[in-house]
Amino acid sequence: MNASAPTTAETLRSTLGGILDGLPPKQATAAVERLIASYRGQTPTDAPVLRDRSDVAAYAAYRMPATFEAVRSALDGLAEAAPDWAPASHVDVGGGTGSATWAVDATWDGPRATTVLDWAEPALALGRELAAASPSEALRGAAWRRAVIGSGLSLPEADLVTVSYVLGELTPQARTAVVAEAARAGQAVVLVEPGTPEGYLRIREARDQLIAAGLRIAAPCPHDGTCPIEVGQDWCHFSARVSRSSLHRQVKGGSLPYEDEKFSYVAATRFPTEPAASRITRKPQIRKGLVLLELCGPAEEGLTRVNVTKRQGDLYKAARDVDWGRSWPPAP
Repeated sequence: MNASAPTTAETLRSTLGGILDGLPPKQATAAVERLIASYRGQTPTDAPVLRDRSDVAAYAAYRMPATFEAVRSALDGLAEAAPDWAPASHVDVGGGTGSATWAVDATWDGPRATTVLDWAEPALALGRELAAASPSEALRGAAWRRAVIGSGLSLPEADLVTVSYVLGELTPQARTAVVAEAARAGQAVVLVEPGTPEGYLRIREARDQLIAAGLRIAAPCPHDGTCPIEVGQDWCHFSARVSRSSLHRQVKGGSLPYEDEKFSYVAATRFPTEPAASRITRKPQIRKGLVLLELCGPAEEGLTRVNVTKRQGDLYKAARDVDWGRSWPPAP
């Protein structure tokens, strides 16, 4: 895994700030409001959500830091399950301005051939600008190509295929086609969607499709069996902390220096991995002398609740420090 991940995040924020300096607030706000509707799944479409430079600039300021952190968290789940593996090639489907490519760069060291596909040329153009300003050779050398994301999509074979915050923009038929093509082309596939009930359902359907295509689930699920969550009663999602720059706060109209991005994801591979024994599915609840953990465990156990008490010594200390979404128990 890449020890320079925090530096990559800081570089992305500063690069965004430099390129988007002078972004007109009123124009950005109008574009952001429309993008929020698309992000929440209120405007399903078979056309690009990012239409022009103002849309792209607003998206980059409003969504790129959060998308980066969510994808990086999902990739951490894959890296944890496959600690000796690193992708030498990466295809990002619907990659827009390149959040996922930056997240991959923050997760793994080494040379990497990267291709970003998107149907919005303005997004690709800004993505190229951001990557060109990066110190990363892999990012600067990425290929940015226009492609229609949907039925008929043809991907080059790659070690890693990512599809983040894209499935909700597609019609059901196009969504099925994109997941099928990602499963065909990738040795590892990582799909990320907003952490809403609708986003979870899209990930759940895609998970079933990946398993049917012969891939194995690496994260977040500890198994390849049926998801134990009852649809309509709950949904599987996680949270990533996002540091907010002054530009980010300006566009979003907030004052806090951070926000929490909720997301759902699945990582699947064609090679053996070591999934978590159990996964923490909610923020740990810390009480006096007690930590309550909600877990998704082996298929035969499903969803469970575990009380870790102070009498359990080191395990209790680990429980107090563990984050939502991490594997459990901790490695010895």
